[in-house]
Amino acid sequence: MKTLQNQTLLYDRDCPLCNVYTSGFIKTEMLDHNGRKAFCNLTDEEQNFIDLNRASNEIALFDNQSKTVIYGVDSLLKVIGHSIPLVESIGNFKPIKFGLKKSYAFISYNRKVIIPSKIDKTETLQCVPSFNTKYRLIYIVFAAIITSIVLFKFSKLITIIPASNLLRESLIAFGQIGFQALFISKLNFKKQLNYFGNLMTISLMGSFILIPVLILNPIIELPQIALLFWFGLTVSFMLCEHIRRIKLLALPKHLSATWILYRLLVLLLILFL
Repeated sequence: MKTLQNQTLLYDRDCPLCNVYTSGFIKTEMLDHNGRKAFCNLTDEEQNFIDLNRASNEIALFDNQSKTVIYGVDSLLKVIGHSIPLVESIGNFKPIKFGLKKSYAFISYNRKVIIPSKIDKTETLQCVPSFNTKYRLIYIVFAAIITSIVLFKFSKLITIIPASNLLRESLIAFGQIGFQALFISKLNFKKQLNYFGNLMTISLMGSFILIPVLILNPIIELPQIALLFWFGLTVSFMLCEHIRRIKLLALPKHLSATWILYRLLVLLLILFL
């Protein structure tokens, strides 16, 4: 690889994805050994020429010699493109770059609900993305749709319960948002959407855990008891994750109880209606 010298990427230390790909740039020698730096460790001098608000939303790449900065997709294309020029050429093609920027923003603005972290109040600089209502709502709907499709596919394997359809699973996926909203109505809009983002991430994680079964079952038809056991393990994991996130977000503990209540009510409706 051709190493990009005297350039430093600013990354969110609390974001696992940011940690992985920035360290990957170092290991593959796309950047030199000083090629990345945690946002919270910026010096006063560096803060003078870096847009801190923009750098919280779009990873910044600053030139240590010229003191110039580029952000987001442009930063990543420059790092990768220095070693693989074709990637930079393709990435800068307007339609592709438009898609890359939208995808980047979708992930960046939602990264704290995808993988939440506890805020360290002792740190002066916090790499926390701006709250963006549009991208948060898009993420919530996206996660609910994926969850609905996976649950529909999985429910078709469970023959001991009434046959399902995509509409029913969609109502269940979106319904949990409305149900939980009853218990957080006193919170401000931002906190509510932050919670709903975390709520749908948990559902999305549960869906991903079910996908291996969907892949395996056509090859080896699994018995009903195995399917139910796997589903039970998935729900148990989701509950533990919900409890963990509630604690991180400093939200009322009873939200985990209502999370369970909603699923019990849904199960009763499916069995007896």
